[in-house]
Amino acid sequence: MKDCTAPEATWVFGYGSLIYKVDFPFLQREVASIDGWQRRFWQGSHDHRGTPDSPGRVVTLTPARGALCQGVAYRVENSVFAHLDHREKNGYQRAPVSITLAASGATVEGVVYYAAPGNPAFLGEAPLPDMARHIAASAGPSGSNRDYLNQLARALQGLGARDEHVFELNRLVDAIE
Repeated sequence: MKDCTAPEATWVFGYGSLIYKVDFPFLQREVASIDGWQRRFWQGSHDHRGTPDSPGRVVTLTPARGALCQGVAYRVENSVFAHLDHREKNGYQRAPVSITLAASGATVEGVVYYAAPGNPAFLGEAPLPDMARHIAASAGPSGSNRDYLNQLARALQGLGARDEHVFELNRLVDAIE
């Protein structure tokens, strides 16, 4: 029997590749933001932008008082979570989040995938030049880690979003030949 109280669609906040690699159906797409979180290249990627022996670095969220993380929110049918859960399987978990939609200023409840410290793929903080060298040297089944960073930086610029962590890493990686 169907639960009539459960919503048939849910908002999902994308802050990394979900911004530019939309390989899932959605009902609505909105430029959006979440408060109190910052994007950081602290998660290892053993399955997309690296390998089990040589993981790449991809973004996760870390709590940060006063921070604003800009991205995109998608309203998806709940059946889409089977695909998203598989895509975000390498250490990511779903968490509830309040999402502010840029066009209307409305706040909606939804979920975000993030990789918490302590998960098996978590790499943690490192000096930006070290992270840049790591990213420049990494590649996996989904392509180079450099391409992931470049695509994310371009997507954020296209949204008019500011993220000095991403933009500085992109500058440092571009300087590595």
